[in-house]
Amino acid sequence: MKQFLCAALAGLSLAAAAADAWPSKTVTLVVPFPPGGSTDQVARALMPVMSESLKQSFIVDNRAGATGTIGATFVKRAPADGNTFLVTSLGPLVIVPHLMKGLQFDPLKDFDPVTVAVASPNVLVVPAASPHKSVADVIAYEKANPGKMTFASAGAGSSDHLTAELFWQQTGTTGIHVPYKGGGPAHTDIMGGQVDASFQNVNAVLQYIKAGRMRPLAVTSAKRSPVLPDVPTLSELGVKGVEVTSWQAIVAPKGLPADVREKAAAAFVAALNDPRVKDQFTGIGFEMVTNTPAQFATFMQTESARWKKVIETGKISLD
Repeated sequence: MKQFLCAALAGLSLAAAAADAWPSKTVTLVVPFPPGGSTDQVARALMPVMSESLKQSFIVDNRAGATGTIGATFVKRAPADGNTFLVTSLGPLVIVPHLMKGLQFDPLKDFDPVTVAVASPNVLVVPAASPHKSVADVIAYEKANPGKMTFASAGAGSSDHLTAELFWQQTGTTGIHVPYKGGGPAHTDIMGGQVDASFQNVNAVLQYIKAGRMRPLAVTSAKRSPVLPDVPTLSELGVKGVEVTSWQAIVAPKGLPADVREKAAAAFVAALNDPRVKDQFTGIGFEMVTNTPAQFATFMQTESARWKKVIETGKISLD
């Protein structure tokens, strides 16, 4: 019994020492998308603040491809030692697993949730020169011209893609999904009039809306966005069941020591609440979430079930 207690105490001491030592070397924040998007923006805002507060280097590693699954698979296979984290959008965690077969990871089993960092509604936008001045115009056009109106997205399986699919389901309309390799090319073609519409993250297109290069028709949140107070919600306009929030979150490889995860979660939340980060994000339409690992785990299960239903209803597949 005495030996057992000594061993248990020794284990606790080692765990405490590991937590105290973290981070003992450079920490890599893997972003499964190209530089410049919303997720990359979150990681790069956190990097200098966490390096400063924890006296250790934090770097961003963009491992883009396959709708975010290349970067996610890399992190799944990384050691669970607190030196590698995945900073990702909801896509690889709760959407893509229902769209693609043969994935090398299971988001609900292969990652330890750390925190949801930020969230942002999507906004239905059309080119500034579009004849569509309202959501009613869009719905009327789609009903009169089934399967003709084009909707751009940052990629198949992205939140903007699935929001369009949900919009069609809830309004009894159909359109054409036009996937791009990232938000940047999609934004260019929206403004150029090469596509008819898109559900984009508010923070990603706010600058273009303010510059008069895109026309916002509605937001997908339950209430109006503080950065677009004059733009109604879809619910206000009678389109129910399309409340969508895009979010960015942080996860670690499964098996992260509990004390390290607790310390890391606290450090990420502190960095997100740092005025240099918080003011930057809220100014472009992000909502700070910063929930606990347990809250994030429950939220991820709920979101996964929701998008699974949308995908099955729409018979959507990437394979």
